[in-house]
Amino acid sequence: MKKILVTLMTAFGLMVGAHAAGGGIAWDKAPDRSNDLAALQNGAKLFVNYCLNCHSAAFMRFNRLKDIGLTEQQIRDNLLFTTDKVGDTMKAAVDPKQAKEWFGANPPDLTLIARSRSAQGKGTGADYLYTYLRSYYVDEAKPTGWNNLAFPNVGMPHVLWELQGKRAPVYETVLEHGHEVHAFKSWEQLEPGTMSQVQYDQAMGDLVSYLSWMAEPAKNTRIRVGFGVILFLLVMTFFAWRLNAAYWKDIK
Repeated sequence: MKKILVTLMTAFGLMVGAHAAGGGIAWDKAPDRSNDLAALQNGAKLFVNYCLNCHSAAFMRFNRLKDIGLTEQQIRDNLLFTTDKVGDTMKAAVDPKQAKEWFGANPPDLTLIARSRSAQGKGTGADYLYTYLRSYYVDEAKPTGWNNLAFPNVGMPHVLWELQGKRAPVYETVLEHGHEVHAFKSWEQLEPGTMSQVQYDQAMGDLVSYLSWMAEPAKNTRIRVGFGVILFLLVMTFFAWRLNAAYWKDIK
């Protein structure tokens, strides 16, 4: 049991310190499903099942998931650990004292992970997460048996490998500044996962969309209110202009 927890804690959390630089591939554009309630609900399910075992989301409460269309009963039946309550914050299942003893520090909180990664010319934090979660490959030279094109020499294993399966990158030789270099070309599927590649990409898009929503739950509401305010000001400006014209029409 301890060995499983160690593997899970090492996974996904080290993603917070990852930076796609020095040989990392270009980031793919993450799908924006911030208004797709079904996608956000699926992302929340993936987050609770694969992330919350070891990583907290201390600034998010379970009952806030009602904002993405879940009822309190659905949250209680499907997304809570045994000892959790609907009004609790999203706490990791692992004991923080044990985590600190094993690793020297607690696994990082993931509440704002989607807002913490960006790079000039690369993309947003959501783009990084989407690329990272889909760029693992088998590397027997590594202690974990895994590596990642978005974060070369990553120290964490691929905890979602049962969904994606095992893959290996295919390279091609290209000329760069007069020198031959190996450039990533495509993927070779070594072992199938429980999902097809299309299904896995869809699932990771849902997960990243949820992480983006969790980092700023009020974003969509703020945008809607902003458009409403702008529309109101435009209408009021028109009426003020016409009233002003009517008021001064007889004054020369």
